[in-house]
Amino acid sequence: MLLGSGCFWGREYHLRQLPGVIATQVGFAGGRTENPSYHDVCAKDTGHAEVVAVQYDTRTLPTEQLLAEFFALHNFEIDRGKGSGQYRSAVFSVQDDRQLQLARRMLATLRAHGFHPATDVGCVPAFYRAEARHQQYCSSRGLTPHRRDDDRIRQLFSRAESTEDSGNQSVS
Repeated sequence: MLLGSGCFWGREYHLRQLPGVIATQVGFAGGRTENPSYHDVCAKDTGHAEVVAVQYDTRTLPTEQLLAEFFALHNFEIDRGKGSGQYRSAVFSVQDDRQLQLARRMLATLRAHGFHPATDVGCVPAFYRAEARHQQYCSSRGLTPHRRDDDRIRQLFSRAESTEDSGNQSVS
């Protein structure tokens, strides 16, 4: 799963802390330029978003929980160049699969509860890994980036999950 929500350095740091995350890589997705560099993306003409590729164990960290944390970690209502902004909120996959369907359902839940998400969700042809100096940038420099922590989002999805469980329905 590829998650974009601003500068990838801080997002990678916080996502990497979640129990069940096996590995992360920062890079670019959702644009029109093949194999862009960080410099290319910062020039704002590639259409790529900065993203974190998250590999995780669904037995420890269900996709619903990962996405709830992702939405809690950033302000997904800010339109940062929807469709082409480097720092836009995005959930991407290299195949249109269950993860993207779930992300769309979660965005519908957010809308139903009065939020106005500006998050792009879609299938992308490729993930382009950023240069080595950007990988685990904060951890390698002893930095702890600011963390937005919106418990309303966690509670919303926790309640939605409980409601669906009580009706013998599965979110996955």
